[in-house]
Amino acid sequence: MGMVYLPQIVGGGYGRFWNCRLRYRVVKGGKASKKSSTTALWYIYHLMKYPQANLLVVRNVYRTHADSTYAQLRWAIRRLQVEHLWHSGREPLELTYVPTGQRILFRGLDNVEKLASTTVDRGVLCWVWLEEAFEIAREADFDKLDLSVPRGEVPPPLFKQTTVTFNPWNENHWLKGRFFDRSDPQVLAITTDYRCNEFLDETDRRLYERMRAETPRQYAVAGLGEWGHSEGLVFENWQVEEFSLRELGRPGLRHIFGLDYGYTNDPTAFIAAAVEEDTKRLYIYDEHYQKRMLNEDIAAMIRGKGYQKERIRADSAEPKSNDDLRRLGIGRLQAAGKGRDSVLAGISRLQEYRMLVHPRCVHTIAELGAYTWQTDGREGVYRNLPCDRDNHLMDALRYAMEDVPRPPSAGVNVYRYGLPRGGWRG
Repeated sequence: MGMVYLPQIVGGGYGRFWNCRLRYRVVKGGKASKKSSTTALWYIYHLMKYPQANLLVVRNVYRTHADSTYAQLRWAIRRLQVEHLWHSGREPLELTYVPTGQRILFRGLDNVEKLASTTVDRGVLCWVWLEEAFEIAREADFDKLDLSVPRGEVPPPLFKQTTVTFNPWNENHWLKGRFFDRSDPQVLAITTDYRCNEFLDETDRRLYERMRAETPRQYAVAGLGEWGHSEGLVFENWQVEEFSLRELGRPGLRHIFGLDYGYTNDPTAFIAAAVEEDTKRLYIYDEHYQKRMLNEDIAAMIRGKGYQKERIRADSAEPKSNDDLRRLGIGRLQAAGKGRDSVLAGISRLQEYRMLVHPRCVHTIAELGAYTWQTDGREGVYRNLPCDRDNHLMDALRYAMEDVPRPPSAGVNVYRYGLPRGGWRG
């Protein structure tokens, strides 16, 4: 390793995690709590320290590794200034420590058979990193992994250990009961947040401080890493799930798009989803969430995503903006219906579906975990009215659902990120 000062590279806030040798290390944290980067640094450093150790990195879907864990571990290699000692493989994804032949393997729970047969030819496969564990809906899938690797005896000074990292979007997830609600001497379960990340700049910190002031429930989860509470939520039948965007081109799905305007205080919110009526499932796969967007910016964003030819339902309270967007090339944009009880009717329509949210739609996830019913301030009784906050993407989704009753269309053109460009007509 080059001449680096490890505490300066890693930073603070993770002392117990770094020194832990228990069977399980479980870290839930906010979006900028450096849990994934610290985990990646730990593995690169300790693989070079223990010449017989090997690592298996697991996510719910294998192909998501390339832009997440694989990239994060390569970043850690560069951060520790040891690029010359590591070989990066792409087919399949793999990292090899050249001096000893130790390996970092990548697998997905979408191929359990391949996962169960994972072995190494040198040393011991003693460590497992389960990243974005919130994507794993069933505890039984974790048990399969836990029984598969690591296996057998591990000679000292090596030790068996599984590290689990995730964002705690909903308190009803099995991870809470398994690792946080009971005491187990073989488990280190900790919560981290952005305040221990000394590498954030002032712009990043101001974003969280604004979130704390404006959307405290969202701040508690996305900022402080607290469990998302289900009590009083408008939508309860949803989960974060890594699904294939290309598979959304199959027959029987209708693609819908919604737009809610904002500017200074509220963000402009755009959402894309696919509705499967036969199974009553709603796949939310794309979003945009940004303040201070001019209409020219909104049009450019929609064109950049490839949705300019789709039917988009937008807030009818902004007829001038709707006309501007049509003039700017978003020709099939239509105003959403407004009327008495339209909000409650839209919510009721959405509650008929099970929502599956792609992990990259982080603002949608945050809103779903924070959008609640109003309460009677004196008695805490919930009223049949939603709070008028944490709802920008929820409003856009309501607008988009107005197109659902029409027959689904066929034919999809998938472009660079698995999203449509010139396809998916409404």
